[in-house]
Amino acid sequence: MKHCKNNPAPWGAYGGKSRVLRTLAAALAAAVCLSLPCRAEPGISASHAILMDADSGQVLYERSADAESLIASTTKIMTGLLVCEQCDLSEKLKIPAQAVGVEGSSMYLKQNEVLSVEELLYGMLLQSGNDAAVALAVYCAGSVEQFVEQMNRKAQQLGLEHTHFANPNGLDSEENYGTARDLAELTRCALKNEDFARIVATKTATVAGRVLANHNKLLWRYEGAIGVKTGYTRSAGRILVSAAQRGGRTLIAVTINAPDDWNDHTALLDYGFSAYTCQTLAQTGRPVCTVPVLADTAKEATLIAQEDFSYWVLPQEQVSYRYAANAPIFAPLEKGAQAGTVTVLLDGRPIGTVPVCWGQTVLS
Repeated sequence: MKHCKNNPAPWGAYGGKSRVLRTLAAALAAAVCLSLPCRAEPGISASHAILMDADSGQVLYERSADAESLIASTTKIMTGLLVCEQCDLSEKLKIPAQAVGVEGSSMYLKQNEVLSVEELLYGMLLQSGNDAAVALAVYCAGSVEQFVEQMNRKAQQLGLEHTHFANPNGLDSEENYGTARDLAELTRCALKNEDFARIVATKTATVAGRVLANHNKLLWRYEGAIGVKTGYTRSAGRILVSAAQRGGRTLIAVTINAPDDWNDHTALLDYGFSAYTCQTLAQTGRPVCTVPVLADTAKEATLIAQEDFSYWVLPQEQVSYRYAANAPIFAPLEKGAQAGTVTVLLDGRPIGTVPVCWGQTVLS
């Protein structure tokens, strides 16, 4: 981490108490990091896109990420997550007539064929089988309609405010839509499920004599790729949700209506892995900043972090710290006493808060 210079906000001399009261009403301490040449943001073809850190949810890049759009077969991320959460993957089921001959991409199921839940998940998440999605929905909830209700309840639980499902496979419907941001958040949740993560990272699988190849070419093309799901319809365009791991980091990229999606994702993931560095912006037991105080024995006091705070930062971004007091800060202050929180800002934008205590005793 670069060394930052603490710069308490000016507040005037002790000569006039009214002047001090006015300027101390919102005490501010700022730390400014030196700027370095920045790496240009990736040029991509997608209409809507987002790049997100899977662990923290920090957004590293976005373009119209909250625009509602058709999401095609990336719908199956939600279907796969619910099935992995609710079903025994080793259970066998008989394929119902409803799941045979479903339009679009298919694993070509036969009526009364017996397959396991896991085999159908491979068919749905690798081969993008719309028929497998229907079979799993009926098995999991009793009917497609009831399963769709579960999908929408889960979307609400996850806070996906701009997502709604009408079917388990993503066939075009005005009532089946989402956003790049919501798809990234959904994927963050789904990748925490070990079965889901294992299946979407699989390149090929053999199911009942069928050799299934994952439609996600990034598993072969991009170092560290671990999934997740492709999607396409004529109305929706090309949609891709990808994830990759490098150096202990997991990044999630989403593009919607992207004619050049494979290259888009390579550019986005490269940008996230190379342009950003994780910086410790506050460390437990270390000073965060200083603030002005009203006392005969001192003009300022140090605030000490009580938690670690790290964030992915671009070299040119400026980090600062804000401590806002509701009133001027008067002594006495006791070392170690709770002092509230300091807001951490990146280019003036709040990115988190850190609890702090006083770093020294200040007598009145």
